[in-house]
Amino acid sequence: MNVDFPFGIDERGRTAETSDADHVRDLIEQVLFTTPGERVNRPTFGSGLLQLAFAPNSEALAAATQLTVQGALQQWLGDRIEVELVQVSCRESVLEVEVQYVTRRRPERRTARFSRPI
Repeated sequence: MNVDFPFGIDERGRTAETSDADHVRDLIEQVLFTTPGERVNRPTFGSGLLQLAFAPNSEALAAATQLTVQGALQQWLGDRIEVELVQVSCRESVLEVEVQYVTRRRPERRTARFSRPI
């Protein structure tokens, strides 16, 4: 059983569950959009991606952001996925992230896209 993220209640009044593939996607989202220091028992958890969104836009920042995000995903989810590609862009006050990865349990290539207003 995988608890769905964000936490919710299903139509039976129980904790909402999700598939393995959706659970991995949920975990990626948590790593991407959690700021280090936000979790009490895991102060280094997260990628710091949202903090970088307010820095001046440049190619160097884009490259650094991609490396930071990829490193965080490998650190926290390296036992579940192999990250192949991370693309980060900021368009009209919306942060967009695309992650291409292969799941380790059942080798499947997947792409997850996330966006957040900033």
